[in-house]
Order: sequence, then structure tokens, then C-alpha cells
Amino acid sequence: MLPSASLLESFQTSQISFMLVIYLLAITAEAMSGALAAGRRNMDVFGVTVIAFVTALGGGTIRDMVLGHFPIGWTQHPEYVYLVIAAGLLTTVVARFMHHLKQLFLWLDALGLIAFSLIGCSVALELDYPTVVVVMSGMITGISGGILRDVLCNQVPVVFRRELYASVSMAVCLLFLALRAWDVEHNLSTAVCFVGGLALRLAAIRWHWRLPVFSYQQRWE
Repeated sequence: MLPSASLLESFQTSQISFMLVIYLLAITAEAMSGALAAGRRNMDVFGVTVIAFVTALGGGTIRDMVLGHFPIGWTQHPEYVYLVIAAGLLTTVVARFMHHLKQLFLWLDALGLIAFSLIGCSVALELDYPTVVVVMSGMITGISGGILRDVLCNQVPVVFRRELYASVSMAVCLLFLALRAWDVEHNLSTAVCFVGGLALRLAAIRWHWRLPVFSYQQRWE
């Protein structure tokens, strides 16, 4: 028996609602991480706001500009801007208590990385870009905010020197495309990507998995 149209619509609505909740949690957590990074550099309130904004929404902005996907997402949803600015400013007040929430932030950051990667893939697929561009779109969305944060704070980006992060984004994108090619039901494939990506990211943190490091110290004569 085929599912009714209303049942299909309810499945699609539940998936959209789930992704939206994860997205909102992710941009909130990223905004707070950006504010903390700004605080470590002794920035003023304006600096905190800017760093919070680019950390949370910078990845999607860069993706849309690269893909020619206009208008840029947050320009059509100003509530996202209000949310990340509020989260950044709130962080300046509660920063002294943030160390108690470290594990929660790790989970939210991992969920956000996966959600951003899947959203980036979906946007590129809707625009009919080839596979390699779809994967790059997912990775750009997932990691660019953190790269912008670290560059503006005059640091080597964390994604290039610690546990697997960008690699997790790439793995999630490839898994998402593979499941799509195998005609796996969309809700199921999304769930598999979240479980697999979260497990890989948390395992990388737990056992300090990372890519080989290239170190070159010799000076040119």
C-alpha cells in the first residue's frame, strides 16, 4: 500500500523541522564559540559581534557566493542574524561558566558540522552542480565559519591542525551522495549521515585521530 500524500508531507515536514532545529542550535553554538575566541583576543563588544556572526553564518555565505546562489540565506531570514548576535553578546556575560558546558559544545559542534555539510550538499544538488562541487559545497558550508573565525583572530585555523574535522565533513558528504545514488529513502539517509558523522567526529576527539602532519623547518639559502 502506497503512503498517502498527507503522510508523505508529514515526513517531509518532520525532516525539515529536525534540520531547522539542528541548524539553529548549530549557529547558536558557533556564535558562542566565535565570541569566546574574540574574548581570548581581548576584543571589544563590536569585535565579539563580528566574530560571532562570521563564525555562525560565514560558511553559508561563502557557499552561496561561490555557487551563485542568491539571495544569500540570512538576508532572507534576519532572525538568524538576531540569534547569532544575541548568542555572542550573551557569551560575554556567561563566559565564566562556559567550561562546565564543554561536552555539550562538542556535541553541538559535531551536529552542526554534519548539518552544515548536508545543507551545503543539498544546495549544490538543487543547482545541478557536478559531484565534486557538491562535496566542496558541503565542506565549505561546514568548515568555512571556523576558518574565518581563526583567521580574524590571527590563529592557524583549528580545522588544519587538530582532530579530524574537515575530513568528517567530507566523509558525511560522500556518504550522503552514496546513499542518494543507492536510492535510500531520504529520511533514513539523513539519519545514517548524522549517526555516522557524529560517531566519527566523537571518536576522533576521544582517540585524537588526525591526518599526518607536514613539518618543514629548513631555510632557503
